[in-house]
Amino acid sequence: MSNALKEYLGFCQNRVESALEARLPSGQLLPQKLHQAMRYSVLDGGKRMRPMLTYCAGKTLGIAAESLDGPACAVEFIHAYSLIHDDLPAMDDDDLRRGKATCHVAYDQATAILAGDALQALAFEILANDPSIKTSTENRLKMITALAKASGSQGMVGGQAIDLQSVGTKLNLPELENMHIHKTGALIRASVIMATLAKDDIDPAVATKLDHYAKCIGLSFQVKDDILDEESDTATLGKTQGKDKDNDKPTYPALLGLAGAKQKAQELHEKALDSLGIFGKEADLLRDLSLYIIQRTH
Repeated sequence: MSNALKEYLGFCQNRVESALEARLPSGQLLPQKLHQAMRYSVLDGGKRMRPMLTYCAGKTLGIAAESLDGPACAVEFIHAYSLIHDDLPAMDDDDLRRGKATCHVAYDQATAILAGDALQALAFEILANDPSIKTSTENRLKMITALAKASGSQGMVGGQAIDLQSVGTKLNLPELENMHIHKTGALIRASVIMATLAKDDIDPAVATKLDHYAKCIGLSFQVKDDILDEESDTATLGKTQGKDKDNDKPTYPALLGLAGAKQKAQELHEKALDSLGIFGKEADLLRDLSLYIIQRTH
């Protein structure tokens, strides 16, 4: 990781942690158990990749970080809700997330379901009302629409449904990519779209290039996750290693082999860089972030 990216990601992580803390209900507010479960699942953990993408894309476009706090929190709340529900016994049935007990283990299944539901609702409340968002009313509505589409049956939830239906089956490469374009990629793309919609006068061609960049890194992120599930360990990952293989889920290494999966990640990184060709040094953080995604160790 470059020094510039390391410094900026540290800034982003500190910023979004404070912003998430400020926008979550207090653990002392009724119903206390629900609010405590929401805070437990969101705070003090995670790479914050999606908020960092929002901030990095915004910086490329010259948008002040304070104008992106609301959208950055909204995408992270959606991500956190999805993790809570993914870990439930009816889904992936996992008991470890971000190095600690999953929400339904730390609390109970009913509370976990409700915490996820509440975080999803909070994300859209923020996009509708957060005063830090300075864009036009029209663009605020576009943010809500973009995040809703990325989160629903044509996005993340649809991808999860395909994933569950694919257990024990053999997908070809286009089918596997389609699943992950929805399950993982849709919310990553939304993270960048949030930044482009925070700028009222953005050139549509610029927004299209940034969206294609996000599509590429969304896939490379999942390819790398699949590689780490094979090569890393539970302590490093902060979640159960080998879970996908044990559950006979389709993965890139299973389809392409480890060497093929690594080559696929490299190809996606190169395509992401090509998408940034219209930018100068102002996009260096996005370039470095794409490289970090395929080189990370957890």
